Amino acid sequence: MTPSASSPAMNLKTWSLLALLAFIWGGSFLFARIAVLEVPPLTLVFFRVAIAAVALHIYLASRGQRLSGSGGLWLAFAGMGLLNNIIPFSLIFYGQQEIGAGLAAIINAMTPIWTLLIAHRFTADEHLSTSKIVGIVLGFTGVAALIGPDAIGGLSGSTLAQIAVLGATISYGCAGVFGKRFAAVSPVQTATGQLTLSSLIMLPIAAFADRFWFLDLPSLPAILSILALALVCTAFAYILFFRILASSGAVNISLVTLLVPVSAIILGAIVLGETLKPMQFAGMAFILLGLIIIDGRTIRRYT
Repeated sequence: MTPSASSPAMNLKTWSLLALLAFIWGGSFLFARIAVLEVPPLTLVFFRVAIAAVALHIYLASRGQRLSGSGGLWLAFAGMGLLNNIIPFSLIFYGQQEIGAGLAAIINAMTPIWTLLIAHRFTADEHLSTSKIVGIVLGFTGVAALIGPDAIGGLSGSTLAQIAVLGATISYGCAGVFGKRFAAVSPVQTATGQLTLSSLIMLPIAAFADRFWFLDLPSLPAILSILALALVCTAFAYILFFRILASSGAVNISLVTLLVPVSAIILGAIVLGETLKPMQFAGMAFILLGLIIIDGRTIRRYT
């Protein structure tokens, strides 16, 4: 389709939800760091989506609802599960076995760029604009500054691992555009459908690759981390994700990847006692400026 209109504007409530989502997904780095030391990546992906799916089915049942829909809707859930869960989760977990978290976060921050390009090509209401391009470039610059020059040392690591994380960002970009078709479906139903199909697809993959029933029982910290990843960073997070996507579009929801490193570093400072450096404050300022430009309201007010 030919782009014909600008993407939906984001109000204060939507920005607040985006910030909350970024905070939650920033925390997922802490939980994944603990869990992946004891659980193979594909098995971790399976347990993350399966536990989240069960939790959402219980939530729906408690409200007297159940997941239903046509065959076409279930096929769409499967497509969304592949693009938004199975492919990116697996690629990121694989990549982080070889490269540092800093470099992975920089690569992951390319998601809005891919989303912008994909949305420009395949949607009618989210086309390229100067403000979006400038804002995303500023945001990406901010992420690079936030992570710091030490992450560039990861460039000497596995090229295949870097390509894997890059592939995850492309998959996320496709997922943001593909997910627009669920605008008429409630966020809870969409999240439940996506995670249910992801679990069914991932079960034989993880079983064949890891034979997870033979694995040693993880430690209590690893188990708690898996539960946090599944219940908070997946089940609840995707309800927020689809709510923002339905109201504000694919490009806007992809901006969360610019905010995630901010929340990850702040959480690291609070939980792990890590010290924030001047370069990290500068990176946050670049990200904030980029988001202000993308939002556009402040600029329009003074022009």
